[in-house]
Amino acid sequence: MMNHENLPHVYVPVTGIEYPEKPDQPILFPKKLREVVIDEHYPYLDKSFFARLRHVAIYLGIFVLVFPVQKVRYGLKIEGRENIRKNKKLFANGALTVCNHVYRWDFLACLQAVRWRRMWFPARPDNLEGSDAGLIRGAGGIPIPTGLAASRKFNEAFDQLHAKKKWIHLFPESCRWDYYQPIRPFKKGAFSMAVRYQIPVLPLVISFREATGIRKLLGTKHPLITIHIGTPLLPDASLSRKEAICWLRDEAHKQMCTMAGIKTNGWPSAGD
Repeated sequence: MMNHENLPHVYVPVTGIEYPEKPDQPILFPKKLREVVIDEHYPYLDKSFFARLRHVAIYLGIFVLVFPVQKVRYGLKIEGRENIRKNKKLFANGALTVCNHVYRWDFLACLQAVRWRRMWFPARPDNLEGSDAGLIRGAGGIPIPTGLAASRKFNEAFDQLHAKKKWIHLFPESCRWDYYQPIRPFKKGAFSMAVRYQIPVLPLVISFREATGIRKLLGTKHPLITIHIGTPLLPDASLSRKEAICWLRDEAHKQMCTMAGIKTNGWPSAGD
């Protein structure tokens, strides 16, 4: 990583984690409990009665139970909700949110930030072989396949979601690094989806606060969480597809660094 500089008020957690040299190298690998074949026959959008019931039950649990627990456990604060409220018309056909991937409940924080909207997201396929598979699928996770035929089915699933004006979420850093403060480089896939569907990109970014008060007295080890909501970015129709994708990626990265209180980010915006 190149030189990195934060504004004076920014809190950087001391984690003791040895982060990899490559910004897209995972540091967490789920224990494999099952074999899942993710090919062109996989139900990327499972419309069975059981799958629909699971989806409703999981979101009910998220809204009713997890959101309050997140407030207590992580002291979750949400800043910038006015950026959603005053731009409601831009989201008439859906939106694509992006966020840094920095703790176990970060997708839930994104859901909480956008207020009760259900979102669907691409998921690492190995996560569907571990203990969280049911939760990931029920929350809207769609595994990323390899191979042309399977990728076509994956894209068709998101085409159907977009046709219904659903919101989509992506972590463009591609893998989770717990409590990592710099913003890592972004893969272009998230932004190519925004250009394909001509929907706004809404940048979100998670920053950290030191545990204080009763949490500090109780020995809380993890930092507290603030999620910031940025201003939506619209695909530029005057640019070529490649240029429009790169512009969205660079602008989202820049905006997220600013919201996180980063003066000079140690990583570039381009991750592929």
